[in-house]
Amino acid sequence: IVSYAGEAAVSGVSLVNSFSTIFIYLFTALASGGAVIISQYIGRGVKEDAGEAASQLLTSSTLFSLIISIIILVLHRPMLSLLFGQVEPAVMDACVIYLQISVFSYPALAIYNAGAALYRSMGRTSVTMYISVAANAINVAGNLIGVFVLKAGVAGVAWPRVFSAVIITVLCFGKRVDVNYTWKQICKWNGELMKRILRIAVPNGVENGIFQLVKVALSSVVALFGTYQIAANGIAQSIWSLAALAGVTMGPVFITVIGQCMGAEDTAQAEHYFRKLLKITLTVSLVWNALVFAVTPIMMNFYQISDEAKQLVIILVLIHNVFNTVAFPMSGPLSNGLRAAGDIRFTMIVSIASTIGGRLVFSILFAMGLNWGVIGIAAAMCLDWVIRAVIFTVRFKSGKWKKFKVI
Repeated sequence: IVSYAGEAAVSGVSLVNSFSTIFIYLFTALASGGAVIISQYIGRGVKEDAGEAASQLLTSSTLFSLIISIIILVLHRPMLSLLFGQVEPAVMDACVIYLQISVFSYPALAIYNAGAALYRSMGRTSVTMYISVAANAINVAGNLIGVFVLKAGVAGVAWPRVFSAVIITVLCFGKRVDVNYTWKQICKWNGELMKRILRIAVPNGVENGIFQLVKVALSSVVALFGTYQIAANGIAQSIWSLAALAGVTMGPVFITVIGQCMGAEDTAQAEHYFRKLLKITLTVSLVWNALVFAVTPIMMNFYQISDEAKQLVIILVLIHNVFNTVAFPMSGPLSNGLRAAGDIRFTMIVSIASTIGGRLVFSILFAMGLNWGVIGIAAAMCLDWVIRAVIFTVRFKSGKWKKFKVI
């Protein structure tokens, strides 16, 4: 839909998305830290403590997202100029408009993540699925109206959504669930409990923050390759997000299942589910990535971009999907399971080293040194996954993750 607003709009949206994802991942890291604590309390059978952890997660997520949003609203233009100052003026204008509007959705996203963490920790993932379906249907309708009826360009696809945040929060206060929010726990600050959440959330947040900073830095490199490569890279990333669903959606499953097993102090059961979930992830990833690549050429018929850009998108999707199938399950979901077991520091150090030493360094080498352009950046991303996959697999087989305690 964005492509009908022009390649400048596509480029602006893709650049801002890489920037916004830094903060989105920070909110996700905080929610993941809370999910580990909640899951382990549920596994141990202490539901009141699980409810208190969920309430404290909502409080911290709301405050943190509001602070971040205010800072970005004040400093958005200098930030964009620093990161993407060399892009064409039309692209920069699209960046500014899209970021100004998108930032208002940050608190809603953080609040939704907190509620979703609670429901996923209880294993009630169908609730978050139904909410997402409804919210995205509303969003697509709004995008169509904004672009084709109101002719609002990039602004037509940027208005924030609060639907998901409102619905999930109302449900989390309900009495029909075993673990829920309470105003008493929301309005107080439990320092000891927050330390437990932050002990997991901060390393995860640092890891994801650095990862996204590297992606933003690489977006600045992409901005040097011209509008058609920026547009192709932005569209490819959208398709990558679709292709990565099989692996990404298994991450919370690892947190819930492994977290509950470790909370019950049943390491044998945790190891059993580690292996079972990995097999499921690999199988589903193979089928899903193959399907997404098969329909990519068909999807290109709906994009109003040059033939050169379309061909580049197909190449980028092929590179991504191959390695997303064979390497990402051990790089992403497996690491989530290790974190749920309390193996936080090791996963953080490995991920940061791989992001900088693998993705960043080799992106510059491939993209600029070898003149591969955005293809080089995609190749370095896959190398990063392979490095993590090998190290995390060795870590899992060593059994050292069984020795950690979270609660």
